[in-house]
Order: sequence, then C-alpha cells, then structure tokens
Amino acid sequence: MFEITILGSSGAIPAYGRFPSCQYIQVANRFFLIDCGEGAQMQLSRFQIPIHKIQRIFISHLHGDHFLGLMGLLFSMHLQKRGSELHIHAFKGLDEIIIAQLKYSNSTLSYHLVFHTIKPENAETIYEDDALTVKSIPLYHRIACSGFLIQEKTKQRKINKDRLPAGILLQQLIALKEGKDIFDDRGTLLYKNEELTLPPPRSRSYAYCSDTSFNLEIAKQIEGVDLLYHEATFMQDEKKKAIETFHSTTADAAHIAIQSNTTELIIGHFSARYRDLEPMLKEAQNIFPNTSLAVEGQTFKISL
Repeated sequence: MFEITILGSSGAIPAYGRFPSCQYIQVANRFFLIDCGEGAQMQLSRFQIPIHKIQRIFISHLHGDHFLGLMGLLFSMHLQKRGSELHIHAFKGLDEIIIAQLKYSNSTLSYHLVFHTIKPENAETIYEDDALTVKSIPLYHRIACSGFLIQEKTKQRKINKDRLPAGILLQQLIALKEGKDIFDDRGTLLYKNEELTLPPPRSRSYAYCSDTSFNLEIAKQIEGVDLLYHEATFMQDEKKKAIETFHSTTADAAHIAIQSNTTELIIGHFSARYRDLEPMLKEAQNIFPNTSLAVEGQTFKISL
C-alpha cells in the first residue's frame, strides 16, 4: 500500500469547504501526516482515519496554515490516552511553540514527543528505516520551507515457487530473496538466484512540494517520482502575484512535473480567490495532461 489522502487543499485561509494544508500518508505499514493546518483533527475524524496510527508528522514550514492544527491534534491524542511516542519533523521554533502552549496550559502529554530539526539549506535524509527513506526538499519561500520526498527502498526478490527444489532450507530462501546465489561449504554452486526467483516489485516514490516559488532545482531532486504534489496557489494570469508572495502558478507546477519526469501531478494550496477550481485544473492539464486537483477526502494510490 502506498496511498496519499488529501485532508486540506486550501491556501492561507479555509475557503469554500477547503481546509488548510494537510495530507495523510500510508506506505509500507507506516502512517505519516504531512502538514497539519487548522481543522486537521476534524478532517481525520471526518474521513475515519485513526489518529493513534500516526507515527510521524512532517511540517513543511512555520506559516500558520501549515501547523495551526497541530496542538489540537496533540491534545486530542493526550485526552484519548495515547501511549506510543510521536515524532515531529520541523524547523527550529516549532518545538518552542509546543513547549510554550504546554507550559501555559499546565499540561503534560500522556506520550513522549520526539522533535527532529530540519535544516533549511540542505537536501538530506531526515528519516530512514528498512523499507523507506524520507528526504527534505529545500523550497523557495518567504521563510525556511521544505518539501518531502518519500521513497521505498529496493525490495527483495520474489521466490518462484514453481521452480523451488525439494528440501531447500529456510536460510537459503532468505538468501535467495536477498539476491544471492547459494553455495555449499566447498564453494560449489547449488542454486543460481535468477533461476529460482522473480524480479522484486518496483520501488515507488512521492514528492510533496509545499509553498515555493518556481525553481528547476526542485525538479532535479525529484527526478522520476511517481506522484508529485506541487502547490499552485494562483493561475498564470497572476504570475506577478505569485512571484511577490513566493508561490507558484498552475503552469509553474506543470512545468516542474515535466522537468522532473513525474508520472502524475496533484495541484493544491489554492488561493481563496478561486471558488471554481476547474479553470486551474484545465490550465495545468494543457501543459501536463496527467494532472489532478487536491480534493478533500480523495485518496491517490501509487500502484506497483
């Protein structure tokens, strides 16, 4: 499973039923939240997503529309007696905001909160386990801002059960999955890997590019990504406004999709000046046809 559920697609303020930025990610039995705008916990409840499954929260930057839903979510987890630790990846300063609110409300959470600081200038691995990595993507906004690139690691080869010889040992099966040939104690080849296994399932990837000016450096880092979310706050006729506010247009997002050779593009972070989003979608699709709108409640699945 590699799924992205849109919980918030609006820009600076909620508008026309659209909530500020928030997405729920399910990949390899890991459960992440990216950004946590106002109303995030309401959206999680609305779409029946259990909040205690969330293991890590990645905050792109410290503008309020990307984190003002966080404290409400943290307190709800506490009131529901969460026990497992929760990891937050964000820029320095968010930890101080959280501590201040806990201090002045005289509150102690029921679970351990682990804070990981993102460095604004670097593209680096900020989380890694045996199945995947999460890398930061330096973006170009009015304050320090980071996108996130989630990539599955190379998977194990699959055993071809139709070709398995009788009596093969468990440890030999494990070695075959790891791509190894099997030798006996004297170094004689017993089983050739390619004869008993099938290629591994492909590794998938997702890039989240939050608030940013158009910059082709982004495309270089996310080359070949399966699914790209890129902000498109304005239509192209508001390009000047986009430049002034360090945001992107629909055309900017589409050009990043082309330059990065992505398979599919999602646009979001829509300005409140747009009630009808269809013109934004069409403008992006004229450049990059495989474009979708970020719509609350919609789940995008990255297939094998």
